[in-house]
Amino acid sequence: MKALLRTAIDGVLEHMRPAGLDERPGLPKYQIEIPKHESHGDFSTNVAMLLAKAWRQPPRELALRLATALGRSDLLARCEVAGPGFINLVLADGVVFDVLAQIQRAGATYGQSQLGAGRRVQVEFVSANPTGPLHIGHGRGAAIGSVLANLLAATGYAVEREYYVNDAGRQMDILALSVWLRYLQSFALTVEFPAQAYRGAYIEDIARALREGEQDALLREASCVPPASASGDDSERHLDAVIAAARSALGDPLFERMRDFAKDAILAEIKTDLRGFGVDFDHWYSEGALTRTGAIAAALAELEARGQLYEADGARWFRATAYGDEKDRVVVRENGATTYFAADIAYHRQKFVRGFERVVNIWGADHHGYIPRVRAALSALGLDPAQLDVVLVQFASLVRGGEKVAMSTRAGEFVTLRQLVDEVGVDAARYFYVMRRADQHLEFDLDLATAQSNDNPVYYVQYAHARICSVVRMATAQGPAVSLTAAAVAAALGTVTERRLAVMLSRYPEVVLTAATAAEPHQLTNYLRDLATEFHAFYNAHKVLVDAADLRAARLCLIDAVRQVVANALNLLGIHPLTEM
Repeated sequence: MKALLRTAIDGVLEHMRPAGLDERPGLPKYQIEIPKHESHGDFSTNVAMLLAKAWRQPPRELALRLATALGRSDLLARCEVAGPGFINLVLADGVVFDVLAQIQRAGATYGQSQLGAGRRVQVEFVSANPTGPLHIGHGRGAAIGSVLANLLAATGYAVEREYYVNDAGRQMDILALSVWLRYLQSFALTVEFPAQAYRGAYIEDIARALREGEQDALLREASCVPPASASGDDSERHLDAVIAAARSALGDPLFERMRDFAKDAILAEIKTDLRGFGVDFDHWYSEGALTRTGAIAAALAELEARGQLYEADGARWFRATAYGDEKDRVVVRENGATTYFAADIAYHRQKFVRGFERVVNIWGADHHGYIPRVRAALSALGLDPAQLDVVLVQFASLVRGGEKVAMSTRAGEFVTLRQLVDEVGVDAARYFYVMRRADQHLEFDLDLATAQSNDNPVYYVQYAHARICSVVRMATAQGPAVSLTAAAVAAALGTVTERRLAVMLSRYPEVVLTAATAAEPHQLTNYLRDLATEFHAFYNAHKVLVDAADLRAARLCLIDAVRQVVANALNLLGIHPLTEM
């Protein structure tokens, strides 16, 4: 609808352009907005105020002239000038109710568009270290990334969903050590378990599976595990010493095999949990593959060739400050090992090597500082950093009985995503995760998510869909429906609540478009809440299955359009539209 209004406004402006101007001034980027107050019309525009200076006319006077001209459009019932020069636009009833026929024709595709026109976009999300089960914090990133990918696909993009598997580096060594120590303990050996190692029942489960597969092949004397010194070693330094001792005792091949076993076990559980949560990935990209395929070496060689690396203090540095970062970054340490950031550079370079025109990263809010350094690296590689979008997701905490639930990954004290889904279901979990802005902290209220009342937002929306399905079933049981033309439907409908519903339905494609463009999936849940509110208000005020055949058919057409739009939006959210409750 906004596109139609913009075309009409642009046409009027072209016709009204003052003859005294030598050249046509460029049209300003004027807004067409939904007013906060219903009395201000269906839409409002500030075009007159933005154009007044260039056209050398007082803004309110220009607004009056524009409103008079726009009032002749078949799209509009009337135009009114407000304040210093706003133009409030009221759609013609025929235009408002024509959306019902559009929805009926489009069905499940209503709301979709071709903004992306087949452009390849990658959405990388979750990407949790395979060092433990997914917890409720990971679930929020999974839901937001999944819905955003659906929104981009609905607007014409060719979307690939990717999980970056952090299967290299120190965290994986800590995982391997944790499993090995539990493995040794299963043989009744007494070994000190470092405070910073990974705990939790899942480590013991992997250790048992490891023993079943390896028997005693990994068994070593307990004395090979160095204890913390009485003087109190630094906990992280002691952890590194124990890792080194494990490598020495087992040898690199066995240690790597054990690490891969633990990683594969956890990754299998992650994949199972995500599938159960309605999240599927097109590609799982291994961090370790960056080294094996030479991608890190290639990225650093390109930076070197471009003069973007230098030596200092025995390390190799990237000139990040030349591209807006707060300081230069080490990419190769003194010992010759590449840094995590070097892997990040190579990974993001690979995204564009693979032909993606736009990449979207869903990151935790604690990764905020990584954005300028990654964009700096893209610029130094001759790539366009504007092609990288980063959505930061704030932490999600679980509230049960009004109290927050404490979590610690290494200590094994957390509520897993699987446990959450088992308690509240996939639909409630996905809806609650998405219904706030990604950059806002989320308190997941378990009691509210399981409540079967109108206070529960997902219940409220699904009830609207189920309620309509019930009415349609009753109507079908009472006999064949009367077929009405779009004009006849518009003529039969006319109450304030009916018109509000139709106007809201016409706004749905714009909601999908803006939610995808702004990477804000919560706009979709906001819209669904408002649409459900309007529907329930209509249903409580007006009988649908009335005796008058035309009115009955028109209202059935109206509520079935609501049902279709609710279903379309819920499908984008990965939520099942329930037909009965």
